Amino acid sequence: MKKLREPSPSLLRYSAPMNYPQRIVCLTEETTETLYAIGAEDRIVGISGFTVRPEQARKEKPKVSAFTSAKIGKILELKPDLVVGFSDMQADIAAELVRSGVAVHIFNQRTVAGILSMIRTLGGMLGLSQHTAPYARELSGRIERIRAERARPNRPRVYFEEWGEPMITGIGWVSELIGIAGGEDIFPERAAEPGARERIIENPEEVITRQPDIIIGSWCGRKFRPEQVAERPGWRDIPAVANGHLYEIKSPLILQPGPAALTDGLDALCEIIDRSR
Repeated sequence: MKKLREPSPSLLRYSAPMNYPQRIVCLTEETTETLYAIGAEDRIVGISGFTVRPEQARKEKPKVSAFTSAKIGKILELKPDLVVGFSDMQADIAAELVRSGVAVHIFNQRTVAGILSMIRTLGGMLGLSQHTAPYARELSGRIERIRAERARPNRPRVYFEEWGEPMITGIGWVSELIGIAGGEDIFPERAAEPGARERIIENPEEVITRQPDIIIGSWCGRKFRPEQVAERPGWRDIPAVANGHLYEIKSPLILQPGPAALTDGLDALCEIIDRSR
């Protein structure tokens, strides 16, 4: 076997080791869950107060933010070398931290592919690609296996409700996961819209017209009330209501654009679709 050539002494002398962030504040849950999943939780020094996954994080990490607000002073006291967040909703937090001299990266993933890309990108930023790349491949492979197993005709039509007043239908990755699980989102054109405002259903008649076989509620931070949904004017004629196929998926499982949605969230969708057949 040919022996690898040793690097020259001059190269060794002038090559400095690469430095990666070691003190990370996660303003949303998905990055926290990712780092715990790959065993890098020791780098996290602060988390969102909305974090519920993994449960361990809530017990051992300081809570420094909500979603659209943060304790800037507390974050600065933690001396982070990187803060990571999600979406334009956290732009003001990001701007204030940047003005304070903190490195900030705001992800904006809205699709299944975007979630997998977020995981890989996070790994690259932290020098952990050797862990996050296999993790992303594992998640991707699992998704494709489920997609193949559940590819069938006569898919049940699904109305996913992210909020009840006003009625807001599901975001992009939720719509995709419904399809992977073997269902058909009744509002795919709205799912393509990144903002909640664009996904508001002004006229409930639209849902009646599209005749969903299944209704799934995931009211962020609030318990879904199927009995209230069933009482909406004219909704008793919807197949989902007539046949009692109204279900809840807890928002941390499906509305977090990270590992939770691709694992437990997808599994919950599969279970609901199977139960309704």
